[in-house]
Amino acid sequence: MNALVSNLRELNLYPSLLFDLVGDTRSEMEAAWKFVRSGAIVLGAIEDAELTHLHGLMSRYWDWGTDRNMDFADATLVYLAKRESLSVILTVDHADFATYRIEGKR
Repeated sequence: MNALVSNLRELNLYPSLLFDLVGDTRSEMEAAWKFVRSGAIVLGAIEDAELTHLHGLMSRYWDWGTDRNMDFADATLVYLAKRESLSVILTVDHADFATYRIEGKR
């Protein structure tokens, strides 16, 4: 976990991904929480007025009859990346994120 933590400090990372990357033990989960609470990760808040943007993203990427519909978590990451001018989203969900675009970019 220590190598992961030192590498993650270099990234603009949202906690949900951190918890996807840690192992399955209680001690690893506790270490992830300690890292989040250390201030090394800044949480990106979304205000009620911004929810229409997430709804728009989910509607844009809605594809009937497939499992590639954009869910709320993905919409949140794409929206925050756009709002915060980030060009990279670190994810373990490569299949879905290969189709999403931030301002026309991959």
